[in-house]
This record gives sequence, C-alpha cells and structure tokens, in this order.
Amino acid sequence: MAQMNLKEAIRDAMRVELERDPNVLIFGEDVGNVGGVFRATEGLQKQFGEERVFDTPLAESAIGGMAVGLGIQGFRPIAEIQFVGFIFEALDQIVVQAARMRYRSGGRYNAPIVFRTPFGGGVKAAELHTDALEGLIAQTPGIKLVIPSNPYDAKGLMISAIRDNDPVFFMEHLNLYHAYREDVPEGEYTVEIGKAKVVREGSDVTIVAYGLMVHTAVKAAEELEKNGIKAEVIDLRTLVPLDIDTVIESVKKTNRAIIVQEAQKSAGIAAEVIAQINEKAILHLEAPVLRVAPPDTVYPFAQIEDQWLPSPATIIAGVNKVLEF
Repeated sequence: MAQMNLKEAIRDAMRVELERDPNVLIFGEDVGNVGGVFRATEGLQKQFGEERVFDTPLAESAIGGMAVGLGIQGFRPIAEIQFVGFIFEALDQIVVQAARMRYRSGGRYNAPIVFRTPFGGGVKAAELHTDALEGLIAQTPGIKLVIPSNPYDAKGLMISAIRDNDPVFFMEHLNLYHAYREDVPEGEYTVEIGKAKVVREGSDVTIVAYGLMVHTAVKAAEELEKNGIKAEVIDLRTLVPLDIDTVIESVKKTNRAIIVQEAQKSAGIAAEVIAQINEKAILHLEAPVLRVAPPDTVYPFAQIEDQWLPSPATIIAGVNKVLEF
C-alpha cells in the first residue's frame, strides 16, 4: 500500500498499464515533458519514452481523431483533453466516431480509447474549465462514462477503462486531485465499471451522488445524523453503464431519495436516476424523489461559484423536504 491522492492514483494506473501493455499510449497537450497542466502524467515520458507519451498540437479534434485511428489499429490510446470545456472541438471524434465504431463496422473494429479530462467547480477556475458536461456523453450509446470520487476507485477504474475494448470517457474532478490521501495498492487491481458503491449505510433516506458531490453528501449525512436522521449515501462511480440496482435496493430500504449533481439541474444524470427509480420502485416511495443541483444557468464566474454549487446545507434542505412530505 502507498498513500496517494487522486491525481497520483490516476498516474500510477497509467504507469501500471504502460508497463504491462506495449500498445498503451498517452498523448495530449503538454502531457509529455511537462507532465500535463496538473502533472497527472509527470515522469511518464521520461520512464517510457517520447514514442509512447507525447505532446500534441493544441487541437482537440486532432487528439480525438488520432485516438480513433490508433484504436482501430490495435493500440490502446489514453487521450487527454486538457479541460472538459474543450471537448466541443472533439465531440465528432468522441461521440460519432469512437462511440459508434463497433456498431458501424459490424464488430470488425472497436475503439479501446480512454478520453481523460479534468472538470469541476470549487477551484475558481476560468470559463469552460470547470463545467460538468457529463450529460453530453451520457446520452451517447457506445461510450462508457466514469467519474471517481476517491484515489482507490480512481486507480482501479482507470485500469479497467484502459483494458476495456470500448471507449471510456474518464472525468477527474479538479477539486479532488489534491483533496486528501488514502491507502492505494501499488500493484495492479481493477474496480468494476458499472458498479456503484454504498459509502455510508443509512435507513431514513438515500442520497445518490458522484464525483465531488459524494463528499458533500457525506458531510450532509454526518450533520443529519446529529439530529437522528440516518442517510445512506451511494457513490455511482460510473454513470454509463448506470448501476440502478444498487440504488433501487437502497430506496426499497429507506423509501425516500434525493439525487445530487454538480451539473445544471435539467436533463442530467439526476433526472435519469429519478426516472428509473419511478419505473422500478415507485410503490416503495413515501415522497417524490428530489434533485439537488445548480440552477439552469451558465456556469457562474468565480465570485459567486460557491453560492451556485450544491452544499451540505442544500442537501440537508432537500432531505428535510422529503422527510416532511
């Protein structure tokens, strides 16, 4: 075991797979000698050489296109999009080409690509650097979507993503890169893609979250417990495929639920989870399932970011609302 933060765990996962499989490549803007804007790939070029860890031009469409081409030729590219707001230039390559490759080729070709990108608020970053754009990917068939909340899961999920024969969009929350350290195995291990995790047991209400919002939800649950309310917190970990079974099992126990997301309220992951709860467990509900999410506005400037993002207080307010229904 070694103490790692989330960034170090992701780097270690990539190092493990670069050592294990010569077909694994890493490329993107400044990922080589510099080690990426957040140093997530620091030292990997020195260890594995410029032919396997290398810089690209400042052109996301080229990064995505090269990943698709390499993927169908048997390589396993890890393509970094430097910030999530820059994916718009590469959406054709990600959601049209990579995601549809197996289908449109009748299974002849696949696209074993990991698209890595940092995202997330609370760090006062510039415009387009923090937006939570997972909804753009989640509605696209053929691509998996992973958002870890802790170092252990981040490493295991990254290794699983690199080994997956279909494309995986891997989102890393900026505010979790250096948030804390925990014990992470130094060797190889995997965390199953498509499996949620109950991170806190409870009996009165289910709180479903992912990414940084898992930690926000746990803080809310700790405050609620001071008043005798036992909240169960579920970390989705992967949004596509969605482990709705774990959520339903919890809802059948607690009979109430709220879903927390950092993305704007409408048409997001929370709405999908609520729809599936209604389809599969509506008779177990004693209150409507609520969303705790920012308003449907453009991501705000740094001065008011903290007021815009969900907080333990807004989650507690949501829990009280469903308990009082």
